[in-house]
Amino acid sequence: MKNVMALTLFSLLLISCGERKREVVEQPSAKLKALIIDGQNNHYIWPKTSMMMKDYLEQTDLFTVDVERMDSVWLGIKYNQTRPEAYKMFIEKYPLKDKEYKISDSPIKTSDFSFDFTKYDVIISNLGAESPLWPEKTREAFENYMNNGGGFVVIHAANNAWGEWDEFNKMIGLGAWGGRDEKTGPYVYYNDAGELVKDASEGACGSHGPEYQFQLTTRAPEHPIMKGLPQKWLHTQDELYERMRGPFENVTILATAFADVEKNAPPWDSSVKGLGQNVAQLMAINYGKGRVFHSTLGHFDYSMECIGFITTLQRGAEWAATGSVTQEIPADFPTENATKSKSWNNLLNSIRSAY
Repeated sequence: MKNVMALTLFSLLLISCGERKREVVEQPSAKLKALIIDGQNNHYIWPKTSMMMKDYLEQTDLFTVDVERMDSVWLGIKYNQTRPEAYKMFIEKYPLKDKEYKISDSPIKTSDFSFDFTKYDVIISNLGAESPLWPEKTREAFENYMNNGGGFVVIHAANNAWGEWDEFNKMIGLGAWGGRDEKTGPYVYYNDAGELVKDASEGACGSHGPEYQFQLTTRAPEHPIMKGLPQKWLHTQDELYERMRGPFENVTILATAFADVEKNAPPWDSSVKGLGQNVAQLMAINYGKGRVFHSTLGHFDYSMECIGFITTLQRGAEWAATGSVTQEIPADFPTENATKSKSWNNLLNSIRSAY
């Protein structure tokens, strides 16, 4: 009887230990820490798009997301005067909680911004054209963060900033405007034969036509960000960036779009035509031990509501942070001939306590 009781107690102990062991194994891993930096962007909608991207990343259940505003705040330009909202509506509707900042009606040329980037797995830039160059110590800190394995995501006009910062140009591969020229690097595109061309000819850096829907072509189908995406998919109304320049070192072009000679010609400058080539829209860059996901998409809120934008942002941020992607492709991803969007839930964002 004693032996039976001892065996029973031993069995219960094993079961108990097994249950405790399973409990430990099944504990969820810590979430990735992401930081969105904003505060100066030529697109006046940026206070809203920062919160949209914060929400999109948190929807994956992989990230906790903070937003940090630069010391200098410029709302940008209201390009489309037919939009009904007031110029300051976005900064008033989407403030940072318990943060005070001065708002300028013109770009601020200097910055004292400093930050400990090492607290985060990935940094997302929602800055834009005319963002003041960070102080030297901040630039060095960011370069060290990236060299030591940090993650970086560059969205749309963020590639307009800091053409004079050589290491930033290496991080993003290709940039637009920002004082860049042929000394910064070549134009890079795929020609009709599918050959990658590096064109060192002189000319402007950065161009786009009016907003329209355009098709993206996957160029690196086995890359973790792109694996499982359609070979072609239609993106919603957006600006198609072309004529970007840069060092183009350690860059994988993930997807391109065709910059049509007429359709992508800027109507405000009759001397410029579309490039007539397949130009990069999504890129992955290795910088030191760090990883960069660069997306030219996302001009306005409706552009960021495209499920193609949302999916590539989510997957690109995970890859930049970890080097791999665990997310599935949504069933409603855009197809070759049909774009798919979903309205961003402002109410959900308005009740979030993190900002």
